[in-house]
Amino acid sequence: MELIAVDHPLVAHKVRLLRDVTTDSPTFRRLVDELMTLLAYEATREVRVEDVEVRTPITTTIGPRLSHPLPLVVPILRAGLGMLEGMMRVMPTAEVGFVGMVRDEETLQPFTYAERLPHDLSGRQCYVLDPMLATGGSLGGTVKFLVDRGADHITCICLLAAPEGIENMRRLVDPIDVPCTLVVAAVDDHLNEHGYIVPGLGDAGDRLYGLAE
Repeated sequence: MELIAVDHPLVAHKVRLLRDVTTDSPTFRRLVDELMTLLAYEATREVRVEDVEVRTPITTTIGPRLSHPLPLVVPILRAGLGMLEGMMRVMPTAEVGFVGMVRDEETLQPFTYAERLPHDLSGRQCYVLDPMLATGGSLGGTVKFLVDRGADHITCICLLAAPEGIENMRRLVDPIDVPCTLVVAAVDDHLNEHGYIVPGLGDAGDRLYGLAE
């Protein structure tokens, strides 16, 4: 698994604002949207294209377009939805699927509770959106789920990642033998005893949409 931690002052600036406990939900959603547009630029460097002829007002020339089958963007419910619009702004012709993945609190294994995806993902590049890479269980489970359906190239995009989550992702993904890239805005220090990323930004889903208990 290749790790790309995006080193850009605007990315770091927006991450700082996301961390701030005083940032309200409307501002938080806007910042995630803006940050995703910046991350998507880096994450799509390996997107597959093909050359086609195009007519300009002057002449004809050759230029690239996205290859078929089109890339599939897969936000992990629910927090991944906050990253979707920023991703689609960069790649509007991509298709979108959805996966709901949670961890069984008894077995500690991820399981899928909902999905809306093509049954056959053969030859597909998939872009998985999940704001926080903490333990890596849900993200790793989603990658395996997509590969089991035939996806042959996976890029995961996260706002923050913990070192423990990155190592768990390597352990889960490396044996799959499918190219996988992890793009993050920042790698934080560690996970605390409750499984939260430190310094982190709290629960991304709650900060995006509310409903905190």
